[in-house]
This record gives sequence, structure tokens and C-alpha cells, in this order.
Amino acid sequence: MEHVCNLTDIPDDSAREFQKDGQPVVVVKHDGLVRAFINWCPHLGIELNFMPDQFMDSDNQFIMCANHGALFEIDTGDCLSGPCSGDKLIPVPLEVRGDEVWLGQVEVPA
Repeated sequence: MEHVCNLTDIPDDSAREFQKDGQPVVVVKHDGLVRAFINWCPHLGIELNFMPDQFMDSDNQFIMCANHGALFEIDTGDCLSGPCSGDKLIPVPLEVRGDEVWLGQVEVPA
């Protein structure tokens, strides 16, 4: 596990990108949940965002792929709508230790 940020570095109902094991990782903080996923769309195999740290839909309820509008559940990474329905984001092991966010090993997308 590696310390990547503090909880205060991520505003509520938003996400930020961090580098871990040479991979871009999205850390999301929403409704008391903190989750991490590889910043990689299962449909096109490209990063989810166009702009830095812009990963949420307009209502801040889902992770959104800026390329084709697919929506992903924050808790599970499951694709709820879009061309990758049935797929999911690749989770990254995460631990919150006090105010610190720690990430585990990142699997390289196939």
C-alpha cells in the first residue's frame, strides 16, 4: 500500500486522479464512500476524462466517461448506461487510515 493523498485533498462528491504503479487512478469521494478505479474506460480503452480531475456527471452521482457519456456506479464501478453496459471499471485496492488514503497494487488493463 502507498499513501497517495489525504481525504481533505478530495472535495465531497468529486474525484481526483493520482498516479500509482505507473497507472492513472481515479479516487472518488461520495456520500461517505471512498473508492478507487483505474482511469480506463472498458469500451475504448482510453482515459475517462478530457479535463484534469473531471470525472463526475453533472449531478455528481456517477463517474462518467467524457468520451461517450457512459455512467459508472461509484460503489461498484459497474457501467449503468452507454456502450460499455455490462462492463465495469477496474477497482484498485484502497484503505482509509485516519485521514489518509492508501492505494494497493494496480493491475494493468488488458
